Amino acid sequence: MLEKTRGIVLHSTKYGDNSLIVTMYTKKFGRQSYMVNATHGRRSANKASAMQPLFLLETESYQKKTRELQRLKESSIWHPYVSLPYDIHKSTQAIFLTEILCKILQEEEPNPDLYDFLENALLFFDTMEEGVALFHMWFLVHLSAWLGIYPLTRHSPDKGWFDMKKGVVVDREPLHSSFMDQETTHLLITLQSLQVMDLFRVKTTRNQRNILLNKLMEYYSLHFGNLNPLKSLQILKEVFDG
Repeated sequence: MLEKTRGIVLHSTKYGDNSLIVTMYTKKFGRQSYMVNATHGRRSANKASAMQPLFLLETESYQKKTRELQRLKESSIWHPYVSLPYDIHKSTQAIFLTEILCKILQEEEPNPDLYDFLENALLFFDTMEEGVALFHMWFLVHLSAWLGIYPLTRHSPDKGWFDMKKGVVVDREPLHSSFMDQETTHLLITLQSLQVMDLFRVKTTRNQRNILLNKLMEYYSLHFGNLNPLKSLQILKEVFDG
């Protein structure tokens, strides 16, 4: 059946001379993999240049539930980015988030609300001028709400430790090592409380950001299995440390 939907590109691999296997997270079908006859021609129905990490596409495809690999008939960029592919900080964050999403978004079931969160966050990220260094961490914190692992911090003590095994803030330092210290816990709670457009209000040091990022990666790994090695993680740190 021929179906139209929007999708976010997660991964693409060259297949043969003029084809790609492209994985997307779509609004109508969840995670899907497509065989794409993609070329660089101006009139191509599927341009290879559009199959980049986190690009937002409108698609028309032949969908069949019993088939693991669907076939893409046509696709086009429905909202071109103005800065994300060209800003080294944003493009590095995009590659990092793509790796994370590839590992954790495995469901071939629609979740339109999750899709809308992803799409809206990326659209705002593209226009951001301040607070960019915190976006990927804000994204991971708020994405966790859609994955069933959102940190419970609403009634937390003023100075507490986030116990990553329990998923809650506690008033005593845990006896195990899977927790965030008080300063990092405070930053976590701050990111939870903010809309993406308010990230510019948060002032952090490079060390604070690196500690929170490492702890968020550990938190995700506790719930989704070891996410490492991520090729983009060290690159991301180098770009923001430079």
